[in-house]
Amino acid sequence: MPAIDRMNEDVVLIVDDVPENLSLLYDALDEAGYAVLVATNGESALQRARQSLPDVILLDAVMPGMDGFEVARQLKADADTQRIPIIFMTGLTETEHVVAAFAAGSTDYLTKPIRPSEVLARIAAHVQSARQTQQARSVLDAYGQACVSMRPTDGALLWQTPLARTLLLKYGGPDQQSLVSRIHAWLHIAVASPPPPATLEIMGEEGRMVCALHGLTEEGECLLVLHEESDAATTRGLAEAFRLTQREAEVLYWVIYGKTNRDIGDILGISHRTINKHLENLFEKLGVETRTAAAAVAMRRLQLPAQAETKKP
Repeated sequence: MPAIDRMNEDVVLIVDDVPENLSLLYDALDEAGYAVLVATNGESALQRARQSLPDVILLDAVMPGMDGFEVARQLKADADTQRIPIIFMTGLTETEHVVAAFAAGSTDYLTKPIRPSEVLARIAAHVQSARQTQQARSVLDAYGQACVSMRPTDGALLWQTPLARTLLLKYGGPDQQSLVSRIHAWLHIAVASPPPPATLEIMGEEGRMVCALHGLTEEGECLLVLHEESDAATTRGLAEAFRLTQREAEVLYWVIYGKTNRDIGDILGISHRTINKHLENLFEKLGVETRTAAAAVAMRRLQLPAQAETKKP
């Protein structure tokens, strides 16, 4: 198979067992400047898709052996190919067949006989949309954001950034599907009853993973943002950021959460007068004069979310 220059051409995989259809589509796409791959059955379609990762797949619904619906289901179940837009080509126009196509993971469908001009218009739209989505995901990856996209109907994870994958593994362990199911159950409530619950907290041995619903995509996918909270890790971060002693960092940590001197003294097991001394040192090192300003500077420096003042020790 010749090498494909992905920098200059969009790649389209055509899957059809009818030579006349292949020839018609190949000529139209090649003339329009696309790099074209072909497959005549389901098995070779899966192989070509996994090898070349095309920008879009034109998939015949009815083929001998593995039909297009099964090909689509396997492509969507594979993390490497699940993002590729699939356009079904079918002569089956009954409602149940259209529903089956979308249930299998189709992005769009075309009815036969195929009209090349319509095919080109549909492909251009889906390639552009997929490219913009991929660029957005790449930005999230580059900035180390823990984000996942979940389908609200069945809880399927459609994509996830590397940091999100790490958190899901850390808090889900070998039974990650149980964690995903728990997130889906929470998401079902969040989507059905706006405004959604603020967050879902998953407790771990050394901290907690917090899951928040960021919004819905145009395709109806739910974008979730994950982050990890750890009292010990946050305290270490404060100490490193402002060159604080361990005790000063612990005092500042509870100041962020709105605790009074008496509260902090009780939590840390030290006198209230000692807390005042630590606060004086904190204010000097942070260059502030009030508790509110100290909390604001600390949260901004560590990019912490706004905290509730009811956090318990």
